[in-house]
Amino acid sequence: MFERIKEDINCVFERDPAARTAFEICTNYPGFHAIILHRISHRLWKSDWKWLARSLSTFTRWLTGIEIHPGAVIGRRFFIDHGMGVVIGETSELGDDVTLYHGVTLGGTTWSAGKRHPTLMNGVVVGAGAKVLGPIVVGENARIGSNAVVTKEVPPSATVIGIPGRIILKEDKDAQRRKEMSDKIGFDAYGVSEDMPDPIAKSIHAMLDHMHAVDAKIEGMCEALASLGSNYCAEHLPELNVKDIELGEPDEERKDNPA
Repeated sequence: MFERIKEDINCVFERDPAARTAFEICTNYPGFHAIILHRISHRLWKSDWKWLARSLSTFTRWLTGIEIHPGAVIGRRFFIDHGMGVVIGETSELGDDVTLYHGVTLGGTTWSAGKRHPTLMNGVVVGAGAKVLGPIVVGENARIGSNAVVTKEVPPSATVIGIPGRIILKEDKDAQRRKEMSDKIGFDAYGVSEDMPDPIAKSIHAMLDHMHAVDAKIEGMCEALASLGSNYCAEHLPELNVKDIELGEPDEERKDNPA
C-alpha cells in the first residue's frame, strides 16, 4: 500500500514541474487525493460493500471535484493534473502511467449493462476537456488532444484531435525504411515536417516507397547477373547532389529581376 502511494507521489514529480515537495503533493493535489480514495473505494466495491464504496466515491467527488466510479479499474502511477470535472465511468479500465487533465470524461454511449466505458492502455495521455466514449480501446502511448471527442478505436502511439476525433499522427512502420532510402539517395526526406500539407508529404512518401521497391528489384537482378559471372553491378553509381536538382529561377531571370 505504502509502495503504491510512493509511486503516486513520484509520478506527480515526473509530470508536473510545479510540484516542489511530497508534503505539498499530499496536502494540495486533488488528483492525488482522488486516486488514494479510489483505491480504497475500489477494494470496498470488490468486497461487495457497494453502498459504502459509492458513498466514499461521492465524498471524494465533493472533496476534489473528481468523480471516479468505484468499479473502475486503474493501474499504477495514475496522474490527474488539476482534476476538476474529471469523470471516470464504472467499466473504465486504465493501464499504468496514464495521465488525465481536467474536464476529461471517460463515459458510455449506452444504458445497457456490461462493458460500456473505454479502456486506456499504458502511457495514454488525455488532454483537458476531451471525451472518450464507449467500450473502445485507446492503444499504448496514444495522445488525445484537448476537447476531442473520441468514439472509435485509437491505435498505439497515435495522436487524435477534433470533433469527431481524427488521427493526425500515427506510428508508421515504414518510417525507418523511408529514412534509409532517403539517406541512400542523399535526400533529407525528414525535412518534410508535420506542418506541411498532407498531399505533399504523402507524395514524397509514395516516391520513397516506389524507389525502395525499384531498388530491391535492381539488387535482385544484380545478384542474378553476379551468379552468371558478370561484374556489371560492381560499379558504384554517382552520388546524387540535392543542390543540383533544387528548383529556382534561371540565371537569366535572376539578372533581369535582381529583387
